[in-house]
Amino acid sequence: MDLGAMTLFHSLVDDAGLFPPTALPMAEALRRHRADLAGGSPVLTHRFLCPTSRLPELRAHLDFPIRLGLILDTPDVPSPADLAGLAVELVEVPGGRAVALNLPARQFVEVTAAQLPVDVPPGTGLKIRCGGLTAAAFPSAQDLGSFITYCAGHDIPFKATAGLHNAVRHFHPALGTDRHGFLNLVLAVCAAVEGRDPVPVLRSTDVGELVRLARAVPDDTAGRARRLLVSYGSCSTSTPIEDLLALGLITGATADVEENV
Repeated sequence: MDLGAMTLFHSLVDDAGLFPPTALPMAEALRRHRADLAGGSPVLTHRFLCPTSRLPELRAHLDFPIRLGLILDTPDVPSPADLAGLAVELVEVPGGRAVALNLPARQFVEVTAAQLPVDVPPGTGLKIRCGGLTAAAFPSAQDLGSFITYCAGHDIPFKATAGLHNAVRHFHPALGTDRHGFLNLVLAVCAAVEGRDPVPVLRSTDVGELVRLARAVPDDTAGRARRLLVSYGSCSTSTPIEDLLALGLITGATADVEENV
């Protein structure tokens, strides 16, 4: 498999099992995360996303080492003492403004395309919401494309969250809207780092064409794209892997990805 294609999907998916629509209980979410760690799929970041409000609950159930991404849903940022013994890698912050962390963790500020441009401190990334529980929560391809173009043009790394359940864009009858695909998203970032408009690939539902594009991504473009797109949170940690397997973009042997990145 081409090195560029493998780089696209390496450490792509954060574990957001605590969040809707899956919304697993803490104990079940941690059991699943532990099983994923044992499975070792290189498509997963093996980073567990947890709201700051649920840190006491996390501690009550945690009995193995874990890499954390915190979602700031409390008025105050947890102190280093509150997080003693926990390996916090990143903090995702709502409200469009950076906060003082006092933690050795990367910060990602959630914004919408309408809030751009934004001023963020050096080293701070952005976060974009790609969906939710209602049709109104899904940004248009144009808005998502504008966000990606902005991040590429300003060299701002970003994370994505919500709505990216499957690889390819598709219509969801219950919501009455199109859902963005994570493969579309990755390829849109590739287009942006090459100076092209990301919107057409975000809108594409042509599975064969998207697979062809993924296999043709140059190594350098893949590397630049994934430095920009840090990861995305998914409430399912199995569906992204299953979709990539079905599309032939990864194989059943996880070593194929590990050996090529």
